[in-house]
Amino acid sequence: QVQLVESGGGLVQAGGSLRLSCAASGRTSIIQAMGWFRQAPGKEREFVSAIRRSGGSTYYADSVKGRFTISRDDAKNTVYLQMNSLKPEDTAVYYCAASLAFAQILVKGDYAYWGQGIQVAVSS
Repeated sequence: QVQLVESGGGLVQAGGSLRLSCAASGRTSIIQAMGWFRQAPGKEREFVSAIRRSGGSTYYADSVKGRFTISRDDAKNTVYLQMNSLKPEDTAVYYCAASLAFAQILVKGDYAYWGQGIQVAVSS
């Protein structure tokens, strides 16, 4: 089992920045990739970003490319999402997720473990 705990959310004005953290515990050795997803009210949960354990390849949704950066600290079993130039449409509950998959990691079905979610609100 893997446990994930997010932190760092909150309220910020448009154009501002936030950094989300996701600390993993338990059987972290089985994790092959970590991802961030978000869900706005009335919408489906959507992919935001992911990072592979092996090689560190990163992936981003088009809507966040150039503004968000995913990174990891293996010593702390923590993954981060630095969010800059935030827009009101970034408002959502953000979820950290862990994948055991070696291949696809861009959809929610590829992830076996999820955090509880954390609110990010961007005011205009």
